[in-house]
Amino acid sequence: PTSEAIMYDVFSNWIKSYRDLPLLINQWANVVRWEMRTRLFLRTTEFLWQEGHTVHETEKEADERARNMLEIYRDFAENYMAIPVIPGVKSESEKFAGALRTYTIEAMMQAGKALQDATSHNLGQNFAKAFNVKFLDQNNTEQFGWQTSWGLSTRTIGGLIMAHSDDKGLVLPPKIASIQAVITAIIPSEKDKAVVSAKAKEIQASLKLANIKAHADLRDMRPGEKYFEWEKKGVPVRIELGPKDIANDSAILVRRDTGEKIKVSLAELTEAVQKLLTEIQANLYTRALEYQKARTKTIDTWDDFVSAIEGGNFVLAHWSGDADVE
Repeated sequence: PTSEAIMYDVFSNWIKSYRDLPLLINQWANVVRWEMRTRLFLRTTEFLWQEGHTVHETEKEADERARNMLEIYRDFAENYMAIPVIPGVKSESEKFAGALRTYTIEAMMQAGKALQDATSHNLGQNFAKAFNVKFLDQNNTEQFGWQTSWGLSTRTIGGLIMAHSDDKGLVLPPKIASIQAVITAIIPSEKDKAVVSAKAKEIQASLKLANIKAHADLRDMRPGEKYFEWEKKGVPVRIELGPKDIANDSAILVRRDTGEKIKVSLAELTEAVQKLLTEIQANLYTRALEYQKARTKTIDTWDDFVSAIEGGNFVLAHWSGDADVE
């Protein structure tokens, strides 16, 4: 399921001295698992993920690395994917098998369900002892290494879809959208084609100069078909451009997150798109955070706990830490 058994046997040959530490390995790998019930992106038989493995001299260094990686994942989830997450420590019964501690970030989906977005593990010396990962310290004394492992998979794509999208299709945060703005050329007749296409290409070039990932859709299709296709693909901003718009020296900007239409002059278009992309990124995060807060309940009784969970909420409840109670 993960690479420990392969990598740590190799680590035992690589590491001989404290001078070899810390060892920091990061990789992207394909994983194959026997999944009884596959779910697109969330649980598939084969998937791609990023995983990291480290070996340190001390427990303190290992724990700092494990926590640091969780913070990197949290930053990515919140500031790029616009998904608010709750960081925390997993209980003894839920932690990674063999780990000293497992740190996790949990996200709420629109269905009110939790998604484990990424995890980071302080493995202590358990795996080092199992795989004979040892080193001579500065006093020439043999010690077992302190290890961490951490990972994030294509499950985050499923999380992205479930956190933001709607019945029209994908809704993508601008920071990770492969196309941030699409210019949909409206061409009523053949005589309009050259003028509209030229202006659309000009706008595309201007946006690209401002580091905006732009695409000009010059296909001979009805406007509604184009709009539907780009909505379905989740492109953050749609720019509607036709001969009438060009004559008026303007264009219509349409937000994917709210559907709001904004008329802007062509001279101000690039600046307006930049501003809109920033607003959309912030709005998607704020909207998801407000939803999470609205569906987080503080409860004091078992009946309220059951009711809140069945209602699709996160629950803040008293817990003694006892596994049987859990």
